[in-house]
Amino acid sequence: MNSLWFFEDTNLFKVLCPHKFKAYKKDHDFDAYKKKDYIYFTEDSANKVYLIEKGKVKIGYYSEQGEEVVKAILSKGQLFGEKAILGESKRDEFAQSLDNSTSICPIGVETMHELMRDNQTFSFKVYKFIGLKFKKLERRLQLLMFKDTKTRLLEFLDELCTDYGYDCPNTGDHIIKHPYTQKDIASLIGTSRPTLNILINELKEGEVLDFNRHEIRLYKKMA
Repeated sequence: MNSLWFFEDTNLFKVLCPHKFKAYKKDHDFDAYKKKDYIYFTEDSANKVYLIEKGKVKIGYYSEQGEEVVKAILSKGQLFGEKAILGESKRDEFAQSLDNSTSICPIGVETMHELMRDNQTFSFKVYKFIGLKFKKLERRLQLLMFKDTKTRLLEFLDELCTDYGYDCPNTGDHIIKHPYTQKDIASLIGTSRPTLNILINELKEGEVLDFNRHEIRLYKKMA
């Protein structure tokens, strides 16, 4: 199964940041954000793409009823705002910092296009990442539309296992070292935090998993 949460387990910041390219390094700065600060709003001009040096960023939009819909929660090494590369002129989503020490590497679209023209491997990685990200979003929307909440949670945990998990050699259980809070997970699977707590407790009682702030253990019988 392809990883849809990270690009081949690669920290994109290390690959794409202009600081890695001599011609751009001296003229490049990072932007700092506190928790709840917006990096951009819906309808803002789409003239940059962004890489996360550290911290977490929420990507989402508001429905016609004014409800927030979370599309993704991204962390260190991940790219967002990438539709600007494909010609988007206005944002159709917002990006908001979820940490008090989020650091972002902004890259102008023209700079990105120059880097892509000058380096075929770089260009391939960018387009492949965008393709995987769209594929992940399509899958998430299918889950939200057609699956019940418990199924959405189990499939989300399966994705986490692919991206952040490893097998425990002693028991064969899957251990997931993840960056998400329960609030993050509830947002990503389209449910409330109380409902998520009920489901987690139910799965704990059924000995399907054990769950804490930084680690999820999926017992062997689930895997």
